[in-house]
Amino acid sequence: MPNDGRFVEIQKQSRRRWRWWQVALIGVLACSIVGATTVAGIIWYFSRDLPSLDLLQNYQPSLVTTVYSDDRQPIGQFFIERRILTPLPEIPKTLTQAVIATEDARFFEHPGLDFIGMLRAAWTNIRHGGRKVEGASTITQQLARALFLSSERSYERKIRELVLAYKMEVVSGKEQILETYLNQIYFGQGAYGVGSAAQSYFGKDIRGLTLAESAFLGGLPKSPSRFSPFSAYESAKKRQEHVLARMEEVGFITAAEREAAVRETLNFHRPGSEHLAPYFVEYVRQLLMAKYGESMVYKGGLQIYTTLNVEMQKAAESAFLNGVRELDKREGWRGPRRTVDLATFQPSELSSRDPLLKPGYLGEGVVLKVAKDHYLVQVGPFSARLAFDDMAWAKRILKGPDPTVDFVVNPNLKSLLKPGDVIEIGVKRLTKDGVQLTLEQTPVVEGGLIAIDPKGGAIRAMVGGYDFSRSEYNRAVQAHRQPGSAFKPLIYATAMSQGLSPATQILDAPVVYEQAEDEKIWRPENYGRKFHGMVSLRDALAQSHNLATVRLLDKIGVKNVIEFSRTVGITSPLPADLSLGLGTSSVGLLELTSVYGVFLNQGNRVEPFAVKSVKDNTGKVLEVTEPEPHEVGGPFSLADLDRVHERGAQAASCRAVRDSRRGDLCEG
Repeated sequence: MPNDGRFVEIQKQSRRRWRWWQVALIGVLACSIVGATTVAGIIWYFSRDLPSLDLLQNYQPSLVTTVYSDDRQPIGQFFIERRILTPLPEIPKTLTQAVIATEDARFFEHPGLDFIGMLRAAWTNIRHGGRKVEGASTITQQLARALFLSSERSYERKIRELVLAYKMEVVSGKEQILETYLNQIYFGQGAYGVGSAAQSYFGKDIRGLTLAESAFLGGLPKSPSRFSPFSAYESAKKRQEHVLARMEEVGFITAAEREAAVRETLNFHRPGSEHLAPYFVEYVRQLLMAKYGESMVYKGGLQIYTTLNVEMQKAAESAFLNGVRELDKREGWRGPRRTVDLATFQPSELSSRDPLLKPGYLGEGVVLKVAKDHYLVQVGPFSARLAFDDMAWAKRILKGPDPTVDFVVNPNLKSLLKPGDVIEIGVKRLTKDGVQLTLEQTPVVEGGLIAIDPKGGAIRAMVGGYDFSRSEYNRAVQAHRQPGSAFKPLIYATAMSQGLSPATQILDAPVVYEQAEDEKIWRPENYGRKFHGMVSLRDALAQSHNLATVRLLDKIGVKNVIEFSRTVGITSPLPADLSLGLGTSSVGLLELTSVYGVFLNQGNRVEPFAVKSVKDNTGKVLEVTEPEPHEVGGPFSLADLDRVHERGAQAASCRAVRDSRRGDLCEG
């Protein structure tokens, strides 16, 4: 039965094939179980110490603390990361779409991990010889890396990132992840988040961004430095065009919209490094640090509303800078900054304090030629005229560190400079005949200025030095100097609080005191060594007579003056001796200015303050300053002193005017 044998053989072959498939199936199942177990083990291993996702659920990023003037103009910021927290509904749709189109087009379709994108990226990279030309990190993965992980390149970090991304999608919605991402990522120029990026690159609120501007910002997160318009404009423009092309490709915009955005001119705004009232802002920062601590000040997004008046601050800075420069000029000319070879000189070598050539411009110029009554000076691309009359102050030439003795006078201004000398100049005026200059020099003298509202105590303006970038030391607050005659009103105020009147007579004549400690003789003197006999307190203060003041101090008692000084705001140590009458004790400008406010406020003292209110990043009010005046002296006596001191100030002003050869202004 040959057929029976053949049937048996077929059965045997069938059983062998079935056993092979059984082995294969068991092998596949075993490998799958082993693989799944391995993957589960890896996930479990790297999930053991994953950070809590509470940070995502309760997102509190580092925010910018902003300082405002009294009319709510921003005048300063404190931050570690410059960020403006912006809710998703306030972010322009075009900006959100630009980011999604560029970074993660399938963001709303995948569960945090884009497996299709991973395969596409892997194939693309293989085609390019294994080089990484395309990534597959989703927005969720990037956020996981930014919030919870480092940028370390390792398999361990990548696995943790994948696990975190998946978990984030489970516990949070897409909108929350997208909002957090747009507020967290770095855009370059110190800007974190889209709100700060709009301010940093375009100087505008995020809600005013155009499609072209949104596309530019949307292309930055990949490499902010590589696509910076300030250092690589062509690359930045190509990146923007790529983003627009992606937006059209995924259907966010039309071809016409893309073409219009490509043609649009982008007006970039580089954040300025100089700010209004830097000394005042630093003073406020120190106050905040003492009260709220570093973390709140630099990360808390506080809103600080101050007392500073912008127009008064500008006037104060202008008056202070001009005054310091004029004082420095009176001490003498220190010579040109340097000398260059005109054959190889380039205008770019000159520095300037201001960006535009206009009246008030300060910068450097190089002498090109000496003429009959002027120098020809190059300022940038311009040739300008420096007349001898506009540099007459430089006849006094300093030769050493002591301006009182180390100087010579050279009336021949024509020989003062030579071609190639680099000098500091100021633009006097622009005329149809050209640019007229003045000779300037950066002062070495320093000073401070502070303006306080005497009734309310608000600090309206503060200047702590000539240039904050040169010295951050705030002379308006930190420096203590001998006030000289500026201290005398406190002595006369003490006298009037004891019942004396402005008409009370005091002797202005030589006097000798023996100091008990060392038996030395002290002979105070008047300016000019003149004596005036019996004078009223009114005239003694108005004319600042030293001898009359010392006698008055001896009469009313040094301790009484010190005690009165404390009540009106002097906190610095004061010596308990008669030299106090000549203002030899060091005091701060802020405390001395506040004392004068008492005189102007009918004997009522208000503690000077710089911060009106503070709010946290949610708008909750943390503090409000409410000035509380309190009477520190008899209002009638201090009012009398105010009138006496006003007369003294007028007399002092007239003396200064006469010294400037304009005495006619004070006649009569």
